[in-house]
Amino acid sequence: MIDLHTHCIFSDGELIPAELVRRARVKGYRAIAITDHGDASNIDFIIPRIARICKPLSDANAMEVICGIELTHVPPQHIAGLVAEARSLGARIVVVHGETIVEPVAPGTNRAALETDIDILAHPGLIAEEDVILAAAKGIYLEVTTRRGHSLSNGHVVRLARQYGASLVLDTDTHGPQDLVSKEMAAKIARGAGMVDAEIQQMFSNSEALVKKAGLIP
Repeated sequence: MIDLHTHCIFSDGELIPAELVRRARVKGYRAIAITDHGDASNIDFIIPRIARICKPLSDANAMEVICGIELTHVPPQHIAGLVAEARSLGARIVVVHGETIVEPVAPGTNRAALETDIDILAHPGLIAEEDVILAAAKGIYLEVTTRRGHSLSNGHVVRLARQYGASLVLDTDTHGPQDLVSKEMAAKIARGAGMVDAEIQQMFSNSEALVKKAGLIP
């Protein structure tokens, strides 16, 4: 299992990074990105603290631990600047909190995020066709999520990604230990969103490719 969207106590997660990583390792994870919620007020706090513990935790647990950020409820016009700042601070995976149907995310967030240099648009909700086309053209991954509430629109995301050739990754959006899932459960959730086995295997391969792009798996 590779999971590129999780949270620890540096935002609204329940666990310190060491426990989050250890629990993920016991669950069978090969790689995990810690992507706490950030905006202009806190990314300079979060990213350096995650970055400093990635290698020690990777070595101790025999898995890849990746420094990331999830830019969350950022006004659309501010996303591009914060993406650049996050990269400069050391974020290897940049996620933007998409227009999930269960939170009041500002309209235009999906489009603004896809116009920048991000890796994953998380739980993009009822994403528009033209935004899926843009994601496909730019090689930005759309997220299939196991997170309660956010997952309600998984089927819509899968259908449009299939239609327009956009790439998918599956993440948990973990906030507590109960949110971590096995690869087998992840596959079941993907099937519930209408994916067939070949698509699921490709999605898992996409997560591995993204980790390789971050320079963490040869």
